[in-house]
Amino acid sequence: MKKGVFLLLIAAVSALGGLLFGYDTGVINGAQFYLTEYFNLSDALKGWVVGSALLGCFIGAIIAGPLSIKIGRKWSLIISAIFFSLSAYGSGLPEIFPQSVSMLVFFRIIGGLGIGVASMNAPMYIAEIAPSNIRGRMVTYYQLAIVIGFFVVFLATYYIGKDLTIEENIAFGWRQMFWSELVPSLMFLILLFFVPKSPRWLALKGNDDEALVVLKKINEDEKDALKEIDLIKKSINEDNDGVKVSYFSKAIFVIIAIGTVLSMLQQFTGINAVLYYGADIFEKALGFGKEDVLAQQILLAFVNLVFTFVAMFTVDKFGRKPLLYIGSIGMIVGFLLLGVSLQQENVGMVSLIGVLMFIASFALSMGPVVWVLLSEMFPNKIRSVAMSVAVAAQWAANYIVSQSFPVVMGSETNNSAPWNGSLPYFIFIAFILIIVFVTYKFIPETKGKSLEEIEGFWK
Repeated sequence: MKKGVFLLLIAAVSALGGLLFGYDTGVINGAQFYLTEYFNLSDALKGWVVGSALLGCFIGAIIAGPLSIKIGRKWSLIISAIFFSLSAYGSGLPEIFPQSVSMLVFFRIIGGLGIGVASMNAPMYIAEIAPSNIRGRMVTYYQLAIVIGFFVVFLATYYIGKDLTIEENIAFGWRQMFWSELVPSLMFLILLFFVPKSPRWLALKGNDDEALVVLKKINEDEKDALKEIDLIKKSINEDNDGVKVSYFSKAIFVIIAIGTVLSMLQQFTGINAVLYYGADIFEKALGFGKEDVLAQQILLAFVNLVFTFVAMFTVDKFGRKPLLYIGSIGMIVGFLLLGVSLQQENVGMVSLIGVLMFIASFALSMGPVVWVLLSEMFPNKIRSVAMSVAVAAQWAANYIVSQSFPVVMGSETNNSAPWNGSLPYFIFIAFILIIVFVTYKFIPETKGKSLEEIEGFWK
């Protein structure tokens, strides 16, 4: 097998973790109407069933760091694949088993654990195994896979439900929607046994010879592999100078803090407010009828997908920081179009363009680029723990946004002059301006640099 094909296979398999991230997050949206009827859920219980996976995501991200250090990136992803498979089957337990709301929540939390573990380990694994000149593009496969996962699950739940009556969907259709995730999750589990372990994790564990074998399979020139293993060993030896790593030392704490802030800011752009509550935004804020909402959601998903491709093919050409600047400007302009049109009570095409411009700009920048930066900005010695902290903080921020957005939307302040429904979007604009400042002041340009060269930036 050619080295390029081998490398692409590794990226594709590990990026399946991203697809399952999107799939598992999206499948509940397709199934929730029918399972709400089946269990006769109150609004509070429905919110708990839908949002319970976020608890698992947060816990999964926290345990992902120690797990990754102990058993490695590859086996951590295998465990996440097992979690995904258990969740997919258990969430739609056959009627012969005593299914309950508590059991459904339990399996949704199991799925969240899979997302949490995979969301940290998949991009880190790709970054640690990819050559520096294409590392950015390969890590963006992960974000692309998330977007594809959202799109695929939307189609899957639609085709499962469309040929069934409402009564059949309530009785068993929602179970089949959950079971559909078994296809990608089992594929992910099987294929992971055919990818190598991370060469940097192997070197951290003292398995230099095995690490070199993996690097030789990936690099076109054997000299590049030898040079890379020397850089990795030098980095590890400098870190292992007899002093135990103190995560609260000023140097280490600053690096983790910068990564964590950047990770949280990805959520404070408002992306998941738009994705989770897109139907409400289109119907209530933009004035579209119920019959138009489905078409608008498809358009939103399509724009998200297209501009993720754009990011994938430009991140190694233009660099990380330029994409963040361009994307931030686009997100601000998009939300300004939406916000001002709401303030003036003149919603319509301009408002829709604003939403789509925001989605396109996010997909071009903060969506994929944050995962790229998080996977490559931390030194070898602290990468697992630092990534774990940053990703857990991102899930916490996700929860804050998803819970606070409907509260702010429904507040009297937001629904009266001068805001007229636009307040949340101006709050998001303020956070996007913070992104510009943080990028300028604290984020290094990592394009074309090895992970060990990036590590030198902090010294």
